[in-house]
Amino acid sequence: MELNVMTRQEGVRTVVSVAGEIDVYTAPSLRERLAELDAQGVSDIVVDMGAVEFLDSTGLGVLVGGLKRARARGGTLRLVSDQEKILKILRITGLVQVFPIHATLADALLAEEPADGDERTIDLTGEPGADLPGSGA
Repeated sequence: MELNVMTRQEGVRTVVSVAGEIDVYTAPSLRERLAELDAQGVSDIVVDMGAVEFLDSTGLGVLVGGLKRARARGGTLRLVSDQEKILKILRITGLVQVFPIHATLADALLAEEPADGDERTIDLTGEPGADLPGSGA
């Protein structure tokens, strides 16, 4: 499977739209794009994963690396997905507590930066009592 990675500016945020499978074979193209953005000084990134069909541990590593680089510049890397199969992977790995995750691109673009510098993560499980500490919910 192929991975398509497209980038565009939306106000102060840079949107990286990803479509296809993010796996050991395709993840390097996403890693390269995120590294290019870092080299350009971009620190407020939204990765739109609405069209991602598969995500493996290599892909997760690329996303975590992008988040670390963005945070080192005082920014963040937000994820957008409403797909249960992707959200399940993020929940199982505990990354819902690490990434700001939004159900829609519009939500991610409108999200305000937390005043205390801590990221907020929304509950996408729909389960009672599943809110995470510091979620702002």
